[in-house]
Amino acid sequence: FSIQKLCDRVASSTLLEDRRDVVRALKSLSKKYRMEVGTMAMDHLVRILQSDRTDTEILGYALDTLYNIVCSDEEEEPEEREQKQEDDLGAQFTEKFIGDPDNITLLLTLLEEFDFHVRWPGVKLLTALLKSQCAPVQSIVLVSPMGVSRLMDLLADSREVIRNDGLLLLQQLTKGNTAIQKIVAFENAFERLLEIITEEGSSDGGIVVEDCLLLLLNLLKNNSSNQNFFKEGSYIQKMKPWFEVGDDNSGWSAQKVTNLHLMLQLVRVMVSPVNAPGATASCQKAMFQCGLLQQLCTILMATGVPADILTETINTVSEVIRGSEVNQDYFASVNAPSNPPRPAIVVLLMSMVNERQPFVLRCAVLYCFQCFLYKNQKGQGEIVATLLPSTIDASSVSAGQLLCGGLFSADSLSNWCAAVALAHALQDNLTQKEQLLRVQLATSLGKPPVSLLQQCTNILSQGSRVQTKVGLLMLLCTWISNCPIAVMHFLHNQDNVPFLTGQISENLGEDERLVQGLCALLLGICIYYNDNSLENYTKEKLKQLIEKRIGKENFVEKLGFITKHELYSRAAQKPQPAFSAPEHMLFDHEFTKLIKELEGMITKAVLKSSEDEKKEEEVKKTLEQHDSIITQYKELIREQDCQITELKEQVASLSSQSETLQNTVTQQFSQIQQHRDQYNILKLKLGKDSHVNGLQPEERSQLREQLEELQRQNQLLQTQLTDRDSLITSLVRECVCVCVCVCVCERVCKAEATPSTEDSTSDVTELQRVQALLERKEVMEKELASASSTAAVMQTEKSQLQQELQESKKEQDDLLMLLADQDQKILSLKHRLKGLGETIEDEDDLDVRDQSDDDDDDDDEEECDE
Repeated sequence: FSIQKLCDRVASSTLLEDRRDVVRALKSLSKKYRMEVGTMAMDHLVRILQSDRTDTEILGYALDTLYNIVCSDEEEEPEEREQKQEDDLGAQFTEKFIGDPDNITLLLTLLEEFDFHVRWPGVKLLTALLKSQCAPVQSIVLVSPMGVSRLMDLLADSREVIRNDGLLLLQQLTKGNTAIQKIVAFENAFERLLEIITEEGSSDGGIVVEDCLLLLLNLLKNNSSNQNFFKEGSYIQKMKPWFEVGDDNSGWSAQKVTNLHLMLQLVRVMVSPVNAPGATASCQKAMFQCGLLQQLCTILMATGVPADILTETINTVSEVIRGSEVNQDYFASVNAPSNPPRPAIVVLLMSMVNERQPFVLRCAVLYCFQCFLYKNQKGQGEIVATLLPSTIDASSVSAGQLLCGGLFSADSLSNWCAAVALAHALQDNLTQKEQLLRVQLATSLGKPPVSLLQQCTNILSQGSRVQTKVGLLMLLCTWISNCPIAVMHFLHNQDNVPFLTGQISENLGEDERLVQGLCALLLGICIYYNDNSLENYTKEKLKQLIEKRIGKENFVEKLGFITKHELYSRAAQKPQPAFSAPEHMLFDHEFTKLIKELEGMITKAVLKSSEDEKKEEEVKKTLEQHDSIITQYKELIREQDCQITELKEQVASLSSQSETLQNTVTQQFSQIQQHRDQYNILKLKLGKDSHVNGLQPEERSQLREQLEELQRQNQLLQTQLTDRDSLITSLVRECVCVCVCVCVCERVCKAEATPSTEDSTSDVTELQRVQALLERKEVMEKELASASSTAAVMQTEKSQLQQELQESKKEQDDLLMLLADQDQKILSLKHRLKGLGETIEDEDDLDVRDQSDDDDDDDDEEECDE
């Protein structure tokens, strides 16, 4: 009744002081009477937030009251909290509050208020709303203008309590929402968070450092965009100081252990095997270049480091070096600070095969060894070399000796770990599989040594534990797969095949089913990779043995036991061995890939009849022959592709030259027309003046120069036309040659490809390439026809041009004859004048006299003016 009365007063009061007192009273009642206050007063409180924006005190009371309504009191007794959780009042009131998205927008606006009594309860309220209804609140914040940016401003608040609660708010806001994570990252979150971590003392800092690291993990985990932004921003380099530890590592606080653990997880997020290979490789490179890997190896070899930190450091180093040749080489060079110094790999393997070490630590060492050998043939060779007789050093313990010791120890977990580790030294490495066949083991005094391969099968036949059998069978399957020599060595022992068939054919218990499946896999590998070098154990005889003693269907059923095992799918998910208990360590991640690859092929090989095998062999031979033919065709096609490309370039060049020549011809034709016009003008002028003195000397000289220039241009044009004719002829010949080659290729392809299309899908691809070549041929034929047409047109133009040149030549000859006749007439007139007694002067004298006469005339005119 009193709460209802207070609500009525809030609704009806006109004085701010009265409303403030009422809201203060509601706040005091909200913890004890959550349901009543939330049901009756929530709408009134929201209206207070909307209308009384200028009074920070009443805003603070209203926000505190709303916080008490949606968030349970953590100081209450557990029984009371459990009862209230059943009612889930907080979720109900949260749904009511966010039912109107404007309420969240209003709350975001209030967070811009710098006043402590408004901003702090606002941060707490929004955090409580996110904890209760995370996804809906995230959606509203995401679409609110500048919503995320306003929340990022909290990290810059000088009041630590607001900044720290802002971290908690951003943790809730970024959970599982990639879009918000990207916005937060691009709001300079990485820079600010790393600054806070440094200010708070890095790994020695308090819970604020932990909150920053948790927020960084939210931003980076499974977010490739943010990971790339983190790397490109050179933030990996800023992580190196976190891992600087001193010589005295005793007495670490629980908070420091937590902080360092989160820091290591942050490194692992950047180089996780589930990331894109290119992104992981670039992060691994950056971590080596900035010295972060070296710093981690220092922690790895330091004394006094807590066990869980040491385990997580081993896992982190594992993923930093996985698949990175440079990082793997560096790790191989790391030595432990012992006397004498020992390689870090040897020290770690000593822990792996030591049954007194913690289980999680042994799993971490195995993972580290696997990552060191992943795609590292050099490292694989170094490990196998420590087992070979020529390289064994009796004065020191080697990795190979530790693996052999673990392989044959009384501890089944050591057997399994050593077998899996040795299998990784052989993974996808045929050379090391063959080298390992040379390893000989001394069994007891006075007895000859036995091979490592035979000793493994001897232990199998002695009735070991299931974990030991599984480990040894995985090693043997990895060893002899894709290695016919190892298969021959395995089959050479007369006891191995009967042991396998006996294990497969028996009706064993549930625990032994996996062993039966692995025995079937091993026998199937002996069939599939058999080169028939042993007469008693050829492919056909082994298949007959299976059909007689086991039955093909029964064999396939036992083979399927492997993938149906409950632990198989768990191991196939990720490379890191993650087992809840030692007895659950049965499958290795890389081995699950091998099973997936071989199961179908072995089933097909076992069920296939001898006739089918013969047909398959014939098909293989035919395909090999066909492959050689296809290879020849590929080479021919490559050559013709090059020729076609060259011809296209020549066609393009010739087209360009043709355009240039056409322009030149047009210009020449224009010049000839100009000369013809000049000739006609000169001829008219000559006809007009010939009855007096004929042509003037300077005109005759100019005419001769024009004739000589015209003759030179005529000769240049003829040269260009000759060159063009030779280019067109050469192109026609080359195109004809290419067409002939393509036709021959087409006939050969049709003759060879028809019978092989039924055998291999690869033939279809090759025929498609030949079809493409034929289509290219058609295009080239069209281009050739076009070029020929262009050549014919140009030939016609050439004939016309030659005709015009002939006419021009004839006109030039006529002009020369006319000039010669004119000179002769002038000479005759001079002789006649001399005969009549006239004085005849040369042309030069006449020119001088004419000039002096002109001067005299000028002088006379001046005198007249005076």
